[in-house]
Amino acid sequence: QVRLVESGGGLVQTEASLRLSCTASVSLFSLNPMGWYRQAPGKQRDLVAIHTTGARPIYADSVKGRFTSSRDVAKNTVWLQMNSLKNEDTAVYYCYGSYFGRDYWGQGTQVTVSS
Repeated sequence: QVRLVESGGGLVQTEASLRLSCTASVSLFSLNPMGWYRQAPGKQRDLVAIHTTGARPIYADSVKGRFTSSRDVAKNTVWLQMNSLKNEDTAVYYCYGSYFGRDYWGQGTQVTVSS
């Protein structure tokens, strides 16, 4: 069983920054792909950033230049640095990882951006 535990969400004002973390119960080398999704109220869950083997993370157009996803394999942790937050970034953010073909999700962390 793979566990993905997120933390770091909260309520911030527009243009603020926030960093999310996701710690996995298995080595990041065994999670491919791995990354972040988000789901706003009444909307589908959408990709934010995804890591695949040997490649730079892929970002949704809506967050390019503002969000950065990085990995610390020694800590089995993925970070999502979010800068210049906008109201439309308000959502529940989920960590995602595929472990030998099976999908796993974290419990989600709420990010609310208020003006």
